[in-house]
Amino acid sequence: MSASGEQQQAVLNGRRGPLRDAVFFLVMGGLSSCFVLLIVLLLAADLSFTSPRAFAAALQKPEIQAAFRLTMLTCTLAAVLSVWVATPLGYLLSRFRFPGSRIVDVLVDIPIVLPPLVLGLSLLILFHQPFPLTRWFAESGADTVADGGKVDATGRPAGWILEKWLEESAGIPVTYRWPAVVLAQFAVSCAFAVRTMRVTFDQINPRAEDVARTLGCTRGQAFLQVALPQAWRGILTAGTISWARALGEFGPILVFAGATRFRTEVLSTSVFLELEMLTWIFSQRQRNQLHQTEPGP
Repeated sequence: MSASGEQQQAVLNGRRGPLRDAVFFLVMGGLSSCFVLLIVLLLAADLSFTSPRAFAAALQKPEIQAAFRLTMLTCTLAAVLSVWVATPLGYLLSRFRFPGSRIVDVLVDIPIVLPPLVLGLSLLILFHQPFPLTRWFAESGADTVADGGKVDATGRPAGWILEKWLEESAGIPVTYRWPAVVLAQFAVSCAFAVRTMRVTFDQINPRAEDVARTLGCTRGQAFLQVALPQAWRGILTAGTISWARALGEFGPILVFAGATRFRTEVLSTSVFLELEMLTWIFSQRQRNQLHQTEPGP
């Protein structure tokens, strides 16, 4: 192609450039706005459904205030525990390839992909199902049975039960108490925190840690003084995600901790209880209307 032909092609491309950019932004913006528009419509529907006066009246209810306080407490505890566990686990998964690391990597994702109700049921089974090996030990000696009192309905040793051991030995009942709320929130939010911290450490160059070790630092000192200060943004992000995920947790809490007023009720289960109450009121009104419209004898 001659120089004049290349010049004409460049001019033509320059003229088509703005049009192509407009089509690009129109397609990308149109696809992106679908989700944003959905969120805006959801918020608008919620705002139009209630009024500021009704919202303020709901906040004045003692059960809602108790649920709000318990929610803030349990979400904060779950977020702190999640970051506390996720930081070393994310670092190990990012820096080392130890035996079983792939299995651990898969196990971390189980609380994310597992249905919430199944996760709550698994927690309930964990704390109340006798461990199989401990049942064999309980049958082999009377001390274990006398120590834990693990006897089933037939008088046979039932094995070691985690919930009963915590209640009798440590004086900390878990199931259907507020610790169950924290544990249910932690079981899910920690998985998200681990993923966040692993990505954070993947983005940090390990060369600085290697240099610190050559200068006399131990592996622990290199982690605490070099890697950890660089990961502060990831720690903050992991804590925020964990707290937000714990706030929206519902299924495991309902199954493992229940939804008892002034005891284990959090904001997510408060919505469920209010809906159940509205359903009961609506059904009663429907029943009364049917009785009123029925012809007399």
